[in-house]
Amino acid sequence: MEIEKKFKIKKLPDNLEQYEQKHIEQGYLCTNPVVRIRKSNDRYILTYKSLVSGSEDKNTDVRINNEVEVFLTKEGYEHLREKVDDNLIKKTRYIIPLEDGHMGELDIFGGVLDGLYFIEVEFESEEDAENFVPPVWFGENVSDDKRYANSYLSKCNDLSVFL
Repeated sequence: MEIEKKFKIKKLPDNLEQYEQKHIEQGYLCTNPVVRIRKSNDRYILTYKSLVSGSEDKNTDVRINNEVEVFLTKEGYEHLREKVDDNLIKKTRYIIPLEDGHMGELDIFGGVLDGLYFIEVEFESEEDAENFVPPVWFGENVSDDKRYANSYLSKCNDLSVFL
């Protein structure tokens, strides 16, 4: 199970190159339920996700997903890549340790989404998520805003939907 919150960023951290980076390419074979392929550096992954609570539950600002991942070969990934619907998402993910011990995953997008960025934080429990106090450089919580879901972003060709 995955428990997460997603936030806009008020100001990007300085010296991003000091953090671990993942160069990610991902696409969607299905969005309901989510069936996604991802290349992360030299790892290839097929993911199935189903929403437990979040966007349909307006009483929470936390997303909880059931998630299953299986590894693919490079050849398997490339075969499925040809079957992806809409756009292939390209982004650099920076793994940023937060002062309270949580880890932030800052995604900075390229390609048609160039200029978009936000951060996700995963939690051990719902209580942990509810008690989380975001750092001052975090912006608005957009966990329930469908525009920030990668499956939505794969269909997006215009960043004006974020203005």
